Amino acid sequence: MVTTVGNETELDELVEDLVKLDFAAIEAYDAAIERLSTPEYQQQMREFRNDHREHTQVLGTWLREHGHSPPDSGGVKQLLTKGKVVIAGLMGNKQVLQAMKTNEDDTNIAYERALKHDEADGLHAVFEKNLSDERRHRAWIESTIAML
Repeated sequence: MVTTVGNETELDELVEDLVKLDFAAIEAYDAAIERLSTPEYQQQMREFRNDHREHTQVLGTWLREHGHSPPDSGGVKQLLTKGKVVIAGLMGNKQVLQAMKTNEDDTNIAYERALKHDEADGLHAVFEKNLSDERRHRAWIESTIAML
């Protein structure tokens, strides 16, 4: 499923949706950590999960500074992203990582779109940093899948 995050017209709505997407990613990483059988993969997933936590904190601070209450969960998206990983966990490491790649595809797309938002100037550096994290996550997952 391709995300629609990043298509919002209002910047505050975009930031709220990015926070939700990052919370959904955190839940998916939690599920992946529980289901991966390789300690090295689990550790890498913990590090990526921490990046997503940082994203929610930085964007949440921006929302508060602009008079909004940041989301505290991923909402419905959380069920979908975590669900893919739970089901894949029944089949093995490669399938878990493939499910995580689709989740990272969504976060990459969302942050690429966010950078193009008309009002993103004040958040441009944050969006660039987060996109860099997302690209690094996806690259590691893709290279690991290729080795399996």
